Amino acid sequence: MDYSKKKRASDQRTKNKKEEGRAKVRAKAYAQADAKRAPRAKKKVKSSEEEFLVDAPSGQRGSGEMEKAYKLLALQESISNSQAKALIDRGLVYVANRKVTVARGELPVKTNFNVHEIAKAKIIYEDADLLVVDKPAFLNTDEVERQYPDAQLLHRLDRETSGVLILVKDEDYRIKAIGEFKRNKVYKEYSAWVEGMFIDEVEIDKAILTEKRHNRAFSKISPKGKPAHTTVTPVQVVGKYSKVKVVIREGRTHQIRCHLRSIGYPIAGDEQYGGRRAKRVMLHARKVELMGHTFIADEPKIFAHYSS
Repeated sequence: MDYSKKKRASDQRTKNKKEEGRAKVRAKAYAQADAKRAPRAKKKVKSSEEEFLVDAPSGQRGSGEMEKAYKLLALQESISNSQAKALIDRGLVYVANRKVTVARGELPVKTNFNVHEIAKAKIIYEDADLLVVDKPAFLNTDEVERQYPDAQLLHRLDRETSGVLILVKDEDYRIKAIGEFKRNKVYKEYSAWVEGMFIDEVEIDKAILTEKRHNRAFSKISPKGKPAHTTVTPVQVVGKYSKVKVVIREGRTHQIRCHLRSIGYPIAGDEQYGGRRAKRVMLHARKVELMGHTFIADEPKIFAHYSS
């Protein structure tokens, strides 16, 4: 019996070491890919049709009359072309369970779209100084701010990141709160599902440089960047995915996404930073502690999918 337990423990350690080795290889490959990109080099972009056909279901390709995706969607939903483009850009439009990623990509005119609805922001806490909401994925922080004209954003979350978002009503309070953020006195905790078996706590202390690529922010590890510190703690391993708790000290653009990629564990759904496609970027701002207040946003239902 003792021998059997020792054998299982030995096998698990061997498995863990192999997974760590693979993670190091992935991290090295990501770092080499970033290093090859010249900061101002322009990458040749495929045509919209070519980009879309990569994502289109095989049964939809090259058959019959074709039309641009956003025009077909506009007709189906009885909305304007600009509204249709916005839905596709948000990542809310699917064809046969495959996300439509390029609005100008062409599809057969008989294509049927499935448009996912955006949940509404829910108020977590409110007083004379603060308005705290649980922001759903796919809703921009600026859109949340417009819903509450008497409040102003204190910080931001990426479009596909859900969770605690703080707005302030009082200017004096806002100045004090900004000071707390700048002095790294705000506790910021996230939940994320990452690719790979994550089994040991990791401290990531790597400077981040953010630049614009094709009108989108992109962050990478660089000695020329700003200091950034992230602590990643394992919570659960399910198959090829792991749930982790992430605590950040600063709050650089795409800090968590960039840091997790740098150690070979990209966030599920985060294609911009090496993750495989999913219905959304699996990152959720779960908890924030600010000036004596604690705000918590429960994880969305989709976060239970990987553990089911």
